[in-house]
Amino acid sequence: MSKKEEQGVVCLSCGRSESDFPVIVLRLAGHEAHICPQCLPALIHHPDRLTEKLIAAGWESGTPPLARPTGHH
Repeated sequence: MSKKEEQGVVCLSCGRSESDFPVIVLRLAGHEAHICPQCLPALIHHPDRLTEKLIAAGWESGTPPLARPTGHH
């Protein structure tokens, strides 16, 4: 059993386990990551702070889609 399987699903930012705290699923183009509600504002307002963690969670290398400017503010 891998370490991830032993821990279950964890927040990509703080590492909290879903067994201790709720997590939200993020999916795009077949990739999946999880984030807890406490860390969600950081993903929304400062996605650049989570870029390396998103890439480590399986997102494509380069700028994750959530960090790209959309032109809508």
